[in-house]
Amino acid sequence: MSLPKTLAEDVARNLVMVARLIDEDPEQAYAYSRIALRLASRVAAVREAAGFAAYATQKYSEALAEFRASRRMTGSVDLWPVMADCERGLGRPERAMAMAGEPEVQKLDKAGQVEMRLVAAGARRDMGQIDAAIVTLQSPELASSAVHSWTPRLRYAYADALLEAGREDEAREWFGKALEADKDGATDASDRLAELDGVEFVDALGEDDEPAGAPAEADEQDGPDAGPDADADVEDADDEEDEEDQDDEDDDVQGDDVDGSTKA
Repeated sequence: MSLPKTLAEDVARNLVMVARLIDEDPEQAYAYSRIALRLASRVAAVREAAGFAAYATQKYSEALAEFRASRRMTGSVDLWPVMADCERGLGRPERAMAMAGEPEVQKLDKAGQVEMRLVAAGARRDMGQIDAAIVTLQSPELASSAVHSWTPRLRYAYADALLEAGREDEAREWFGKALEADKDGATDASDRLAELDGVEFVDALGEDDEPAGAPAEADEQDGPDAGPDADADVEDADDEEDEEDQDDEDDDVQGDDVDGSTKA
């Protein structure tokens, strides 16, 4: 569907903001997606973007509706795995498993099929079938030494499932393999390895510690020249003030006697 030039530009600007913010500020990305949706709800790309923005904010029912709309418009199966994951988000893992067995999966490219495998394994875990989840992830893609965009996440999911099954040594091995493939930091495999090895990361400087060479804070009542004789100086100053006050009082009395305003 084509849009008038000005409208198309407005829609495009909102879609750019969705793509820019969806990772760092999903709520704001969602707000932009709603604007684009109001402007051009019959454009498949807009429905897809709205779906991903809703998905990022865990509005799974809304996301699923948008993905279905986009699929109806395009006839593409590319969104099949994320649609299945929305079913998981809605607490319906059995529906996700059913989708994993549908003919649409065979039409997916390799990345899509791996994504569907990850969703299916997650659904198995949702249903408490951890051993079945492990088997689901075992595949030629997992065994391959080649590294693809989906390799770190596949290896990480396998390691995490092994750990849940109590197979700690194997989990450590696969977290290590995930880390080797994860050049972009897509997973926290390094943190999981450190946790398994009992490594704790602490700040070198504690909250109550001061940097070496930092001057000690002066007492609030001490001036900048406070030192060992500071207290004595304060006492002397107090004595001088007392004497001055007494002199002032004597002067007042003498003044009263002179002008006769008080009587002895």
